[in-house]
Amino acid sequence: MLPVRGRDGRATRLARMLGTRTAWTPVGDGEFFCPGCGGDRNYQRLNGRRRFTVLGVPLLPRGTAGPVVECAACRCHFGTDVLDHPTTTRFSAMLRDAVHTVALAVLSAGGTCSRTALETAAAAVRAAGFAECTEEQLAALVEALAADTGRVCEDEDRPCTAGLAIELHEALDPLAPHLAPAGRESILLQAARIALADGPYTPAERDALTTVGRALTICTDDVTRLLAAARTPS
Repeated sequence: MLPVRGRDGRATRLARMLGTRTAWTPVGDGEFFCPGCGGDRNYQRLNGRRRFTVLGVPLLPRGTAGPVVECAACRCHFGTDVLDHPTTTRFSAMLRDAVHTVALAVLSAGGTCSRTALETAAAAVRAAGFAECTEEQLAALVEALAADTGRVCEDEDRPCTAGLAIELHEALDPLAPHLAPAGRESILLQAARIALADGPYTPAERDALTTVGRALTICTDDVTRLLAAARTPS
């Protein structure tokens, strides 16, 4: 092989002699959803210090680096914003709890719990992850909520109470940013089918469904479209 000559050769030799090295220090750890691996992994949170090197020997400090998140499996580095994304396990729990809360809200808003509505609600909750959920359990929870007058609608013609709206937002607000539009619409459609299981929407049910849509960041026009679509036989 011919030796490298000229300006490019000098630049290559200089680059081999001089450089920057980063020394990483662990400052925390945990579990996260790794965008590189595509699954839940352990991580280390790292802070770094850069140093100017000559022939690989670190000499002069060149400032700090990071913090970064290093995946324990693939060793890739990511910005700390990846920790805002829930793990698969956490996301599944959030979705399960959200569907359960929505089902109870719609059943409560309906004023009465027909067997058909309970069956529809229980099927949705079981599909979301509460495999042991029964119609009887949901009915008991709705009765317990009905005794707490500040949280549910006692009259089917009353609008959704502030307490119910707060509960829906508490369950759905953390979840909505991590759902695709189709996922957010699917939750609203499930809720609409529960409301329709025993007949047309009551004013209270429609108000509760509107609150669900708002918490899922679905615009008003799309909420109206989806509630109409749920009434159309497939």
